[in-house]
Amino acid sequence: MRFSEQLWQNNLALYQKIVQHPFNQELAQGTLKSEAFQHYIIQDSHYLLAYGRILAVAAAKAFDADDIMQFSEGAKIAIIVERSLHAGFMQQFGISPEQFANTPLSLACHHYTSFLLATAWSESYPVVLAALLPCFWIYAEVGLAIVENSAANNPYQAWIDTYAGEEFHAAVRNVIATIDKVAARCDGDTLAKMQQVYRRGAELEWLFWDSAYHQQHWLGLDPV
Repeated sequence: MRFSEQLWQNNLALYQKIVQHPFNQELAQGTLKSEAFQHYIIQDSHYLLAYGRILAVAAAKAFDADDIMQFSEGAKIAIIVERSLHAGFMQQFGISPEQFANTPLSLACHHYTSFLLATAWSESYPVVLAALLPCFWIYAEVGLAIVENSAANNPYQAWIDTYAGEEFHAAVRNVIATIDKVAARCDGDTLAKMQQVYRRGAELEWLFWDSAYHQQHWLGLDPV
């Protein structure tokens, strides 16, 4: 069994909890409150900027030239997607530049990005890759699950199509292949740490969606 297959099987129950979360279920049916989606989009934009930085660190730590190019390009794409949110979904759902600028990272977003940044700077390349993988892989699988059950005339169809599309899934398959290639070179202690950080990343994926669904802010207060 490939290392990536072990990761997925060991965390399958957590993935199922994510895909069954009310945020994703209501998103598929088009019944998700627009305020929850607005919260999600703002936090996702904050997240993607940090994720781009983390991918750049992964590129700097990569073992070979192909991996450097893969994650350098990934960092660039993350920033492009972050910018496209401002021109697309934020305008579509009535989020002004001022509202975005005045909304800080939620507790969940801050926790997730801080975990990834700390891992990126302090851990070895294989461990960094394992921490990055849940965002790629879980989003891809959630996108497929949602698109299969998406209601007609879904107001969130454009977002659903982004993460269910072949271009994104091809990128995810490439990352999984890189993880397996790198894991084959690792000792038992490194593989165990990779398992740990993947699990924490998957847990934080769930927390991110849950926070958006409940529109949570620091100390339960609205942003100032």
